[in-house]
Amino acid sequence: MSELALEKEKSQNPVNWQEFASRYSVTILVVIGLVLIPVLNLVGAIPIETVNMLGRYMCFAIVAIGLDLLWGYTGILSLCQAFFFSLGGYAMGMYLAHHGGAGGATDAVGWDVPPCLHVVSSSVDVELLPWFWKPFYHFLPAFLLGLLIPGVIAGILGYMVFRSRVRGVYFAILTQAITVAAYLVFSMNNMKLCGTNGLTNFDKILGHPLSENYVKLGLYIATVLALTGAYFLCRYIVNSRLGRILVAVRDDENTLRFSGYQPSYYKMFAFTVAAMLAGLGGMLYAPQMGIFTPSNMEASASIMVVIWVAVGGRGSLSGAVLGALVINLLYNYLTSERNFALFTWKAEYWPIVLGLLFIGVVLIFPNGLINLWHRLTGKVDPQAKQAQ
Repeated sequence: MSELALEKEKSQNPVNWQEFASRYSVTILVVIGLVLIPVLNLVGAIPIETVNMLGRYMCFAIVAIGLDLLWGYTGILSLCQAFFFSLGGYAMGMYLAHHGGAGGATDAVGWDVPPCLHVVSSSVDVELLPWFWKPFYHFLPAFLLGLLIPGVIAGILGYMVFRSRVRGVYFAILTQAITVAAYLVFSMNNMKLCGTNGLTNFDKILGHPLSENYVKLGLYIATVLALTGAYFLCRYIVNSRLGRILVAVRDDENTLRFSGYQPSYYKMFAFTVAAMLAGLGGMLYAPQMGIFTPSNMEASASIMVVIWVAVGGRGSLSGAVLGALVINLLYNYLTSERNFALFTWKAEYWPIVLGLLFIGVVLIFPNGLINLWHRLTGKVDPQAKQAQ
């Protein structure tokens, strides 16, 4: 068939909806998140509480994207993403606590001791504000430290571990142990991090009251932008030559090493990027949640991140986002008592549903829920494409 005939046939046929949905699905979702949901909130169709909830779940999606880059594309299962998430959350939480409400005190040198720190003090007198609290008094240093601290810790840890060729289940166990140890440290009152009470009394951010609806909406929009930026950053990485090397690390690290590459440096890079994205998610989560406690870095929290990625679709960035949002929305709906016609649904049933969902997806859709969308739109699954 000639080129002229092909052009004529193409002009006569209507636009293929599958091709349109596959090509512009991400753009459509971004427009929905940035435009439609805020507009629906402004006209009163969606309450600000729902917008705030979606913003928090999108923070989890940022963490999931980072783990997907590390686990789905590089083949490294990390069980300490909740630790990096909490480092970012504590960085922003310490800034917010500095500017919290009444109940604090002033130390001997004139620094205001945040209320959440003052109430867990073991001394009758006002103790001096710890030195490591002071850099978080201003927003910009707190924001930068919320990215740098997880990144530096991940870089140092990755340099020591990956150069020693620790991988597989041993790396997963090591990262899980680090998370548990960090949880115990952050839970101690004498560490001056507010113990198990966590960081509370969040009142203002950049001088604006967190209780105001416009601030909550602004934080939601900032989260959507951050999630979009994280997605396109990771997509740029995986589509580049660097991304092909990361996949080679996952598929055959020894062959890559024999070809003259140093896999440890690429693994350290992916680990660091994932840690910084988790820190970013934590920083956005803290002001929207209004409190940040050590429970955010419990062992179960890191495992939940793995479940998000596995259910959504490992090796697919959009699948990681889908998994995080779907599971958390289900959690929000199914952890409330609901009366149906034949029985009463209780929150205690949620772990059963989560387990069945995880097993069902693994058995029926091993490539995750995103594979349903790929089948619907006729798009080639990324993992199947790589296998070819």
